[in-house]
Amino acid sequence: MKYHQINSALFIKNRRKFTAEMKPNSVAVFNSNDIYPVSADSTLPFAQHRDIFYLSGVDQEESILLLFPDAPYENQKEILFLKETNDHIAVWEGEKLSKERAFQVSGIRTVYWLQDFHKVLNEMMTYADTMYINTNEHYRATVETETREARFVKWWKERYPAHNVAKSNPILQRIRSVKESEEIDLIQQACDITEKGFRRLLSFVKPNVTEYEIEAELVHEFIRNRSKGFAYTPIIASGNNANVLHYIENNQQCKAGDLILLDVAAEYANYSSDMTRTIPVSGRYSERQKAVYNAVLKVKNEATKMLAPGTLWKQYHIEVGKIMTSELLGLGLIDKADVQNENPEWPAYKKYFMHGTSHHMGLDTHDYGLLHEPMKANMVFTVEPGIYIPEEKFGIRLEDNVVVQEKGEPFNLMRNIPIEVDEIESLMNQ
Repeated sequence: MKYHQINSALFIKNRRKFTAEMKPNSVAVFNSNDIYPVSADSTLPFAQHRDIFYLSGVDQEESILLLFPDAPYENQKEILFLKETNDHIAVWEGEKLSKERAFQVSGIRTVYWLQDFHKVLNEMMTYADTMYINTNEHYRATVETETREARFVKWWKERYPAHNVAKSNPILQRIRSVKESEEIDLIQQACDITEKGFRRLLSFVKPNVTEYEIEAELVHEFIRNRSKGFAYTPIIASGNNANVLHYIENNQQCKAGDLILLDVAAEYANYSSDMTRTIPVSGRYSERQKAVYNAVLKVKNEATKMLAPGTLWKQYHIEVGKIMTSELLGLGLIDKADVQNENPEWPAYKKYFMHGTSHHMGLDTHDYGLLHEPMKANMVFTVEPGIYIPEEKFGIRLEDNVVVQEKGEPFNLMRNIPIEVDEIESLMNQ
């Protein structure tokens, strides 16, 4: 891995939080992701399942974590199962985790090779009453591929039909959404790498540069700072492309006078950052562009202040909508009649700002978090309002990542990334 080793104390804490919520005499199992095939012998780069990483720090394929806090013997309470390394694998792929190295990474002392999993699990099932299975219940998830986790659940239900079944996901949604200080430091590192990439761009962007050249500059800077690369598929949308919310072609030339909406960010140690900035190709915003930009910035700043313990996500978005409505009236994009006659299910402001303002962020870019429950301190959210004007052939979105504080305004992890019009123009024209 490119990132520095994370202290195993984080994963020990995470496991304690999870097992504290388990029912008596229950087992929980977590599987790594598959390595997904492309064609012939080609595969996609491996990306670890965030749940097993969160609980163990193991960043390797064909790994399984078993938790059994009420096991009759101490060495059965936490068990890792790993792909056994050998000389052949070491030559062709590089060494896999040894048992000693796995302990250093995870803090788990009992480590078996994967071939022992069924035998050990069978013994655990004779002691346990309940099995926690790990299903994907994220509100944005649409999964068509059968995952390694899903195959295990199917097999387990057939093999052990007499056991009770419980769900891991509701526990993970709650504990993963509230970050430990070590996690906030890792997200901060991802944000700092993103800052380096963005500052590199400000002196690089000129009329006639292509979107993919900008993408190349970013990934170069990210990787040279120990990131695997982008935390998500980058959006580099010049001109009218910015009005396609998930534009990812990144293949157009950036023309003089246009804006570029950059929704781009680095990951670090599997933790995400999530930044959006909108910059002028020619190094100067027009007066109209500047007016819309400052309206978006005002909404972002006001929305940020509302992210506090006890806030409900749904009500928060209603309040942000009121601020955006005021700004759109000031810009002449909507009028009072539009507001008076609006559909409450799709308010007038939605014509120009059609997505949400904030989502949880962490190990996943759209991270775990139960939206019907009040916000808590140490949750990390994006704040990302935008105004999209196809008839004027530009769109502007601005996005920072903030940590909810017990008292006071949220802490902005992207506080050092340029966002004010004057600062961006100054840096682009040095």
